[in-house]
Amino acid sequence: MKRFASIVSIGAYAPPKILTNADLEKMVDTSDEWILKRTGIRERRIAADNEAASDLGVCAAKIALERANRRIEDIDLIILASLSGDFHSMPSTACVLAGKLGAKNTPAFDLLAACSGFIYALSAAKAYIESGMAESVLLVGAEAASRFIDYSDRSTCVLFGDGAGACVLAATDDPKKAVIDVEIASNGKKWDFLTIDGGSRSTIQSGGAPYIKMKGHETFKIAVRIISASAAAICKKNGVTSEEIDHFIPHQANERIIRAVGTALGIGEERIVLTVDRYGNTSAASIPMAINHIYEEKRLKTGDLMLLDAFGGGLTWGSALARFAG
Repeated sequence: MKRFASIVSIGAYAPPKILTNADLEKMVDTSDEWILKRTGIRERRIAADNEAASDLGVCAAKIALERANRRIEDIDLIILASLSGDFHSMPSTACVLAGKLGAKNTPAFDLLAACSGFIYALSAAKAYIESGMAESVLLVGAEAASRFIDYSDRSTCVLFGDGAGACVLAATDDPKKAVIDVEIASNGKKWDFLTIDGGSRSTIQSGGAPYIKMKGHETFKIAVRIISASAAAICKKNGVTSEEIDHFIPHQANERIIRAVGTALGIGEERIVLTVDRYGNTSAASIPMAINHIYEEKRLKTGDLMLLDAFGGGLTWGSALARFAG
């Protein structure tokens, strides 16, 4: 009997502190009108001084575990996607999170694919379950990106926010509850489109603070084209029409990009999930936070078909077709 991976629960956490566009007007040369017109963002959440990415991830993970009716002891593997981990390189944020959840001897690792992190992690979790190496996987996207923002740089400081999303995946023999397919890709020749300084490369570059830096115009142009093609390709490969998709849930980076991709795919606005206005770009956390948003609004039903789509630094990108089994 064929074995599938199934998303059996979802959870999310957003820190209570809100940074509005009006707040940013007092910090940098920008305006609510300028931000809203170019990004669709109205506000974003900011982690407290004593909150790291792992703390946000723990909050989301506990909700996902409870909704899946599972204890941490039932989890065979923990994967955490983030570009803003607790430490520079070690220990992994996944290990820190595992410890805070009370996991014992559970393998845990970080996955770095920037804003595509959740899709990449979903691909890995699917492979572990389908191969029989795991029965249940806890997948977390957690970001404290505000720690890496230069609030004097108006091109980036208006974009990013903090938060976390998590889901539990479990083995099933029911294809109607399955993660149908995940496709991921990269183009390392364009690594300089999105960067954070501070790694070993800093010894051969001119130093600088560890801030997110972005070639915004170039990134916007290539993002629309690549993620539209990626989403269209995975649908064609699996014989899925745009009419069959119940929810298009892309990475929440920019409302203009999201709407352009939705139009290119022929997906009506009522099926496009948008949370970028309230959370900004939460990188690897944005897709699970958006899934949780429609779950808590009772718009996400068991068996609904989701098209997930993301693009991030690396450059990395990916798409997934998945039924919700929660």
